[in-house]
Amino acid sequence: MEAAAPAIDEPEAPSEQTEAPARRARAWRVLTHEWTLAVLGGLLLAVVLTWPTLRHPATTIPGDIGDPTLQAWQVAWGGHALLTDPLGLWDSNSFYPELYTYVYSDTLLGYAPFGFFGHGVEAAIVRYNILYVLLYALAFIGAYALVRQLGASRLGATVAGLAWGFSPWRLAHGGHMNILSIGGIALALAMLARGHGWSLTRGYEPDRRRPGWAVAGWLVAAWQISLGFGIGLPFAYFLIGVCVVAAATYAWSWWRKKSPPPFGRRLLVADLVGGGVFAVVTGGLAWVYLKVVELNPQGVRGLEWTVMFSPPLKGYFTAPGESWFWGERHAAAREQLTWPPEMALLPGIALIVLATAGLFFSSFRARHRALLAIGVVGTGLLGLGATLGGDGDPGYITLSKHLPGWDALRTPGRMMIWTSLLLAILAAGAITEAVRNADLLRPRARLVARAALVVPLLLVFGESLNRTGHPPVPQPPAAMAAAREPLLILPSGGLIDLHYMLWSTDGFPRIANGLAGFEPTSQGQTKALTVTFPDQGSIAYLRGIGVKDVLVLPEHLPGTPWDGLTTRPIDGLGIAREDIGGAVLYRL
Repeated sequence: MEAAAPAIDEPEAPSEQTEAPARRARAWRVLTHEWTLAVLGGLLLAVVLTWPTLRHPATTIPGDIGDPTLQAWQVAWGGHALLTDPLGLWDSNSFYPELYTYVYSDTLLGYAPFGFFGHGVEAAIVRYNILYVLLYALAFIGAYALVRQLGASRLGATVAGLAWGFSPWRLAHGGHMNILSIGGIALALAMLARGHGWSLTRGYEPDRRRPGWAVAGWLVAAWQISLGFGIGLPFAYFLIGVCVVAAATYAWSWWRKKSPPPFGRRLLVADLVGGGVFAVVTGGLAWVYLKVVELNPQGVRGLEWTVMFSPPLKGYFTAPGESWFWGERHAAAREQLTWPPEMALLPGIALIVLATAGLFFSSFRARHRALLAIGVVGTGLLGLGATLGGDGDPGYITLSKHLPGWDALRTPGRMMIWTSLLLAILAAGAITEAVRNADLLRPRARLVARAALVVPLLLVFGESLNRTGHPPVPQPPAAMAAAREPLLILPSGGLIDLHYMLWSTDGFPRIANGLAGFEPTSQGQTKALTVTFPDQGSIAYLRGIGVKDVLVLPEHLPGTPWDGLTTRPIDGLGIAREDIGGAVLYRL
């Protein structure tokens, strides 16, 4: 008789009583993870330090009602075009009948997916305000990630992220979303450094290479470029320079040692693929901008623009009027600047002090601190533009003469993006070393030292507070919904054309209006030939270019060449006139 097989104890299925605590533990680990806290902290800081942007997000806009209305239209148009007619992306509904009109300014194309959601003017304003807050959050998160990757402590990275993302000089650009959108720069550098296993404290460590992070870094860099060349072009040249230096260093190591540190085929492929995407995006956008210049040679600006916007040295120690702490205190200093919005470049007194301390007291190696200091001085000198000795040559003007596209960067002071980033890294090194020394103290002294380290954070936070205006956004007249496209709105010229562009987000009718850094030939002709509207000549011209309706806003006519237009007779002209809600619509 066979013996019975021994019974095998099968594992019991996990019960609800055991699964629930495990799920809670996993959720708690995720919620308390460093990067979760960094992201949430960045979002919270952005909401607080941009307040009251989200107080009335559907009716007000930060900065002014000039460029922000243009940029709200840009994001809306990008999303609309990609959803409805991707091949017609570059030929927007403004500046009719010109081509490539979407590229008359930095396009903010990377934000176009936000334009997939919502419709009309109110959605465009809400979308802009949300992006305005998010770009500040990304600047903090990107700098935090970069400084952490370089080897700084969490507190050091927090101070660096706050100091760079909310630097006082950025408050002068409340209306320039293309200049404020810098988060992708730091985030891309953080990812690339992580992908290549490199930091300031550990150097190059082949076993820490992560090709996937390298690809992600290149993709984020490509996205950053898609927001515009205003700050994207220096970033592209910086990446090219890093690649050249890295390749030269590797070659030198191979020549001296005959056995350089391993690079790895997977990492090489990652760089080739990611770098290729970056090159294609950069080259594609450059081609479109060159087409605009080809069609509009009057859009090329000479070096006299760079000279005009070059700040004096004292601009680096002068805060913009939007700074809560320094604004009024620096009013007299701003009066000595010819163009304060581009010349009030204070990165923060607390940041300068901490960075100076970081030169002598830091967790980073002496040679790295020296290189960071050279970078601060170098970018600072470049930022002076033509006010540097020799009228900026050698200096910023030299780059304008020899680097393709650099001559279009007419505002040298925006090099503060790089100066302040390097200062933030130096400051993080000092904070990190202070944290390390505090940890070596006895418990009671350690507690006091750690409490004292909150002071630099509070000082940087205080300098980040703003008093940026949030004016109400002009609303479109009811008559605009009744107008047929292509449409001309009068009066034309100046900031009001930016409002027309924003209003056109309701359906995106083609409009002959628009405002950019230059005036297309056809737009100049339209303005000149419609001063006498309505008459036979202007009507024939408008019909000839395809315009079907002319919308006139009487309250904006005084003081313009079209003053008195609505009192002119239309008898015998073959057109109709309708008064709709205070506006006058002429049907051609």
